[in-house]
Amino acid sequence: MYKSCFNISILCYILGLGLLLGSCKTSPSNQKENALARVGNKYLTIEEAKAHIPDFVLAEDSTNALHRYRENWVRQQLLLQEANRLGLMQKEEVQQKLEQARQEVLREALKNYVIQTKEDDLNITDNEARSYYQSHKKQFELNEAFVQFRHMKTNTIKEARAARQDLLDGIPWPEVAQQYAINPDVAINESKQYWPISMAAQGIDIMHRYLNIIGQSEISPIQRVNGVYHFVQLMDKRSEGEQPNLDWLIEQIKDWMILNKRRRNFSSYVKNLYLKAKSNNEVETFNVLPSKFNPKNTTEDTLESNSANE
Repeated sequence: MYKSCFNISILCYILGLGLLLGSCKTSPSNQKENALARVGNKYLTIEEAKAHIPDFVLAEDSTNALHRYRENWVRQQLLLQEANRLGLMQKEEVQQKLEQARQEVLREALKNYVIQTKEDDLNITDNEARSYYQSHKKQFELNEAFVQFRHMKTNTIKEARAARQDLLDGIPWPEVAQQYAINPDVAINESKQYWPISMAAQGIDIMHRYLNIIGQSEISPIQRVNGVYHFVQLMDKRSEGEQPNLDWLIEQIKDWMILNKRRRNFSSYVKNLYLKAKSNNEVETFNVLPSKFNPKNTTEDTLESNSANE
């Protein structure tokens, strides 16, 4: 997280997201073979569930992720089924909300379409990102400590002890992770990043506490949490108020600059759309607000007339 207009965001996954819009179709026989669940005549297949679950969640524990998604899917389908049975779709207030949702989806679709048509103009070079960083250094001061660390997760205490000893013996982290970690690629990739201390080892409280107290290069004791054996090794720490290294910010700066360009492009598109509609006499506003009294006790309109004859 950084001050002003630059923030580090962490992707958050909410189970059941998109279930209402992504309801499964009536299932043919081949769909039943891969089905995780059925509610009425709707089936949820493994493929459909995986399509709605982020890759990093599947990488952590695919079985548990599929189980949680299935349970949420069943509950959501039961709610839809009950709403249809009660005839709620025909209620005027429901129809109004559905129409509002339809319009919002269309507006968002237009926004995405406009952005995609200008994607070729959104390339940001490393030099542009470096120049932006140099010009706005104050904005990138850390507003909390950031840490870079290694997080080992193993299935057995024997593996955890062996992994810990290998690190103490100087064996490179990628080799140790590949041999012992439950998800080696995730362990290796996450160890290359810097994390806000408030987000470090999130979900494993004891590991989070160790990262707050151990020194650089120090390895924590092994702890068993939910049947998995964990330890962490602190590799680097940046204190609040420090300037972060550009090397581990540059991709995030480029992403932010691209996002800012997209916003400007869409704002320009909306402005041109409005001006075109005005010139074609497709937009008109009316003086419907009450008048107010000026100091001379004469009335004056609160809006200027937009009549084409004036």
